[in-house]
Amino acid sequence: MEFQAAFDELVMIEENIKKIRYKIEEAAVKSNRNPEDIILIAVTKTVPPEKIDKAIECGVKIIGENRVQEAREKKDKVKNQALWHMIGHLQKNKVKYAVDLFAMIQSVDDLELAQEIDKRARAKNKIMDVLIQVNIGDEKTKSGVTYEKAEQLIENISTLNNVEVKGLMAIPPFFENTEKVRPYFKKMYELFLKLKEKNIPKVEMKYLSMGMTHDFDVAIEEGANMVRIGTGIFGERMR
Repeated sequence: MEFQAAFDELVMIEENIKKIRYKIEEAAVKSNRNPEDIILIAVTKTVPPEKIDKAIECGVKIIGENRVQEAREKKDKVKNQALWHMIGHLQKNKVKYAVDLFAMIQSVDDLELAQEIDKRARAKNKIMDVLIQVNIGDEKTKSGVTYEKAEQLIENISTLNNVEVKGLMAIPPFFENTEKVRPYFKKMYELFLKLKEKNIPKVEMKYLSMGMTHDFDVAIEEGANMVRIGTGIFGERMR
C-alpha cells in the first residue's frame, strides 16, 4: 500500500510538470515570447530526494532551495544532475556553505552579504552568480532591497571581483486575484529594462526571477524568464 502511494506521488509530479509547462507555453505565446526562453525552477523546500530526482527526470534543470542546511542534507542524496539555486534569505554565517552548494544565489539584498559571498568565493577561486532581490511591495515581512535603492546596490556590488550580478528576483505581495499582482511584475520588468540599458560594468541583466505557483503565468506575461514552482509540482508542502 505504501509502495502504491509513493508510486502515485511520482506519477503526480510528472503530470504536474506537464501541466506547468503547458501553462508556461500558453503565457509565453500570449505575450509573443518563446516558451523555451522561460526557465522552470522546482522549489524543493521539505521535498525528499526521491521526489527531486523524479522532477529532474521529467526535465527540470534547476532546483531551488530556501535553506542552506536543508540543501546540505539533501543534495548528495539526489542522484540526478541539476543546478541548485539558493532562493531563500541567506545569513552571512551560511555563505561559506552556500558558495559550495549553489550555482546561483538569487536572494542578495545588501552589500555586506555580497562582500561576504565575494570573500568566500575568492577563497574557492570561484565566480558566484547572484540575483538582486527587490522588495517590490515594500513589505516589512519580506527580504529585499527597496526599488529605489536597487540600482545603487548593484553598482556597489559590481566593484567586487568574485560576484557577478545576473539579474533580479522578487516576491511580490500575495493576492487571490492574480490581476492585482500584475502591476508589481510590470514595475519589476521596467526596473530590469532600465538597469539593462545602464550597461553597468560586470553586470548582466539576463534573468528576471518572479512568479510562483499561484501567479507565474501573469509573471511570464509581464516579462519573467525564471519562475519558481513548488506546490504546483510537488503538491502541498509538508510542515
